[in-house]
Amino acid sequence: MRLHCAAVLIAAWVAACTGAAAQKFQLEDVPAAASVPIAQIKPRTVIFADQRNDKLADSSSGLIPFEDWARSRPVQRRFLSLFPGFVEPTLNQQTKLKLSVYLGEARFRLPRPAATLDLSRYANIAFLEQIDPAVKHRPIVAGDAIPNKDGVAAHNRPPDRRWCADAKAICAQSRYMFEGKIPAGIQLANKLRDESKKPIPDFIEFQSEIMLITQPHLAELPGLTELDTTVTSALEQNIFWVNQVIQFGKLLAVLQRHPTEPEAAIATVYILVAVRNDVLNKQREYSNTPMLRNLVPAQLLMGKSSFNSGDSLSAGLPKYARSRIKAIADMMERE
Repeated sequence: MRLHCAAVLIAAWVAACTGAAAQKFQLEDVPAAASVPIAQIKPRTVIFADQRNDKLADSSSGLIPFEDWARSRPVQRRFLSLFPGFVEPTLNQQTKLKLSVYLGEARFRLPRPAATLDLSRYANIAFLEQIDPAVKHRPIVAGDAIPNKDGVAAHNRPPDRRWCADAKAICAQSRYMFEGKIPAGIQLANKLRDESKKPIPDFIEFQSEIMLITQPHLAELPGLTELDTTVTSALEQNIFWVNQVIQFGKLLAVLQRHPTEPEAAIATVYILVAVRNDVLNKQREYSNTPMLRNLVPAQLLMGKSSFNSGDSLSAGLPKYARSRIKAIADMMERE
């Protein structure tokens, strides 16, 4: 009997521990991440907000014009643009390339002191592979970074440095093959296009740099997170070249001390994607072709097409952002 009781207790303990370890973060949509009091953030809960219902958002696309965002949200522009001072590129002396942005922001609690959490362990390609296994990566160096050597893409290069030249930076060339019905839709679109036009790729290819943020910029980040506690670590991924549709992207993760619990930390994560308006506008003619109606870029990007599938980029930006942030939260809590 004693052996039986002991076995039952051990089995119950193992089951409880395994269940706790296996429990993943749940996502809760809120109007704005910073508007939720820290004390109300539940364990293993990601509070998430994006701008689709923002007063600045375009009603047809759900995206915010870059100029409106930059003018009304200067702090976000400073930290979440490709680099401080980034402006919409000038294609020639008279024409600017207009952009629109998608921004997702999230916050969650971690049951460890912020000082014990080191984001440097995520400044590598293995981190990128874990948060989205559907994207394949290979390392690159400064000489491979397209904005460093291509005059056409030079507007995506910071004025004071070259991408990937910092010894502490890790850079990657990444490729994501579209999933579900999208490749077949692109194949059909290419058949209907003028033969003189370049075919639409059935993949997204991009280059990015991932690096820790250091002082004095670390101390300035509470102005972005709107949480007035010490920032102990911050990591950013800058996507500085993309082969189509997207102009640039940014992932920024910030760790701060919990304001009232010394044994806990607060993480705030941002995902911003800047989209080219010329692509959105040029391909609106798809809406007039019954077979291509669900391939309109704005609908695909915002997850409103029957072609959307999975939880990576083929799902659309809202689901993609949620999935990536949940993966980051799960990873941080496990470690």
